[in-house]
Amino acid sequence: MARAAAGQVEPRRRKASGSGASPSSIRCLSSYERVAREQGYTNVAGVDEVGRGCLFGPVFAAAVILDPLRPIRGLHDSKILDAAQRAELAVQIKSRCISWAVGGADVFEIDRINIYQASRVAMRRAVQALSIKADYLLIDAVKIDLPVAQLPLIDGDARCRAIAAASIVAKVHRDKCLEQWHQIFPQYNLASNKGYSTPDHRRALREHGPTMMHRFSFEPVRASTGKIYWTGYLTENGDTAVQAGMFEDSAES
Repeated sequence: MARAAAGQVEPRRRKASGSGASPSSIRCLSSYERVAREQGYTNVAGVDEVGRGCLFGPVFAAAVILDPLRPIRGLHDSKILDAAQRAELAVQIKSRCISWAVGGADVFEIDRINIYQASRVAMRRAVQALSIKADYLLIDAVKIDLPVAQLPLIDGDARCRAIAAASIVAKVHRDKCLEQWHQIFPQYNLASNKGYSTPDHRRALREHGPTMMHRFSFEPVRASTGKIYWTGYLTENGDTAVQAGMFEDSAES
């Protein structure tokens, strides 16, 4: 079957994206994956990132190839699900999908190339880490630098089930990392604020200064650089915590 050119498989939709509708009011559909398969693509991956607006830690992304024969109920934008729902869905996604992977871009890359480009790097790494090669990508809002047909969707995590699945996997993975980093840097309350610019996080930055895992290109961090908190950042062999196993993972069902 002849394949459509990249960007030509988006199905018709009742309401244009960017219309101001809240994520909870948008239907999360599998029609994007179905149309891509009808055009001849076989391994259609949803891709999304998480943590772009945070002050601390890497930006993470996930890629998920859902199995059309093993549907998962309840997939939606991770931001409108609670932690228990995300955790349960992440287990189902990983056990029922064809392939999933998580990738990231660390704080040094974020500060060097900016958060937007680092997010694209994280998404590219997630796709490349898939155990089964994707031949079509459905991505939340952006395109990434890979020679793979792809379709960016505004509000993709609310509109497309494959992207929603990726958003859930990425969010659960990042939250788990933040809970581990909270054990190293308890004064920043990372287990609760997840590294975002909350009042308690900004207050801790003023009182203690940033760690080397804070994003120094972000203004609230730059404004608090009187101190740098090092304890616990380096492992015994001198590697950073990110390099010690909290950077990326992948699996195949």
